[in-house]
Amino acid sequence: MELGSRDAFDRMGTLGIEEEFFVVDADGRPTAGTDELVYEADPPELLDGRLDHELFKCVIETQTPTNESLAEARKSLGAVREALVDHAEAYDFGIAAAGLHPAAKWRELEHAEKPRYRAQLDRIQYPQHRNTTAGLHVHVGVDDADKAVWIANELRWYLPIMLALSANSPYWNGFDTGLASARSKIFEGLPNTGMPTTFADFEEFQAFERMMVETGSINDRGELWYDVRPHSAHGSVEIRTPDGQADPDRVMAFVEYTEALVEDLAARYEDGEAGYDHRREPLDENKWRAMRHGHDAELLDKDWNESIPLGELVERECSRLGVDGIRDIYDAESGSQRQRNLRESGGLDAVCQALLVD
Repeated sequence: MELGSRDAFDRMGTLGIEEEFFVVDADGRPTAGTDELVYEADPPELLDGRLDHELFKCVIETQTPTNESLAEARKSLGAVREALVDHAEAYDFGIAAAGLHPAAKWRELEHAEKPRYRAQLDRIQYPQHRNTTAGLHVHVGVDDADKAVWIANELRWYLPIMLALSANSPYWNGFDTGLASARSKIFEGLPNTGMPTTFADFEEFQAFERMMVETGSINDRGELWYDVRPHSAHGSVEIRTPDGQADPDRVMAFVEYTEALVEDLAARYEDGEAGYDHRREPLDENKWRAMRHGHDAELLDKDWNESIPLGELVERECSRLGVDGIRDIYDAESGSQRQRNLRESGGLDAVCQALLVD
């Protein structure tokens, strides 16, 4: 049984970025390509051991090396993306990024053959068969396991802010869902997803991991797909909330914000703050507002007393933490609105073109 360790939490502030992308054909439509790119070819040296596929053969995942700073993370992100695009082009594929690809129809796409995914399809059935999602995951190293659990608990209130800003998936299976982030709702159809509950400490979290594996609920700890989790192998807190993004500046805005939040919460933990210990239900309400309305969302404050417009929350966070990337995202056209505008003016071809990573 593969379980992580308290000892993994030994470094503070390291950064890692995982991105899921769509492999597309010459017309920008998702196509099976991971056999060629992952299994039948030697990837570029930078991607060796950092390239994998997901459930569908049209979804590919990259991981950056561990980084010591935001500047290093930005450099790594650019290098990994460039290597992936060059690798794909060598086999006549393109790479696109969004929470869901508007041209992806799950009944027409091939599932991966990997035993892990076949086992998931057999166990989960319909919700996993339709899971054409692609997200952004950000890891921040934490130097104490109990601190990591406390930070993950507290981060939950901030996740809808990230989701609303990142919302980039209005289309699923060929139609407009009316949501800003349909990816988050499609993904919530799987077990062990969405907002987790609180854990008192690392011992309680690890006992939960062990129970889930030992009872056959999951095959390994990686199948705990919550929006945030202490990663007991990497020694990090992992945010799994944002939709995939084609623009690397948007990715780095979420990395910057996540790092700032983790550092701030780590200091609060060390100062002995009690934390909010929020119930999951109002957190779910905020997540719903984010996925439905995107940049137009109004989110409940930490005491559940009032609704605050996203723009006001962004300003507060930027001033409080000294970040500015999320302000730039808010001030620009949202990903979901951009897709809708492009589809209206230029059709599906225009949307597909705009999602390409170059």
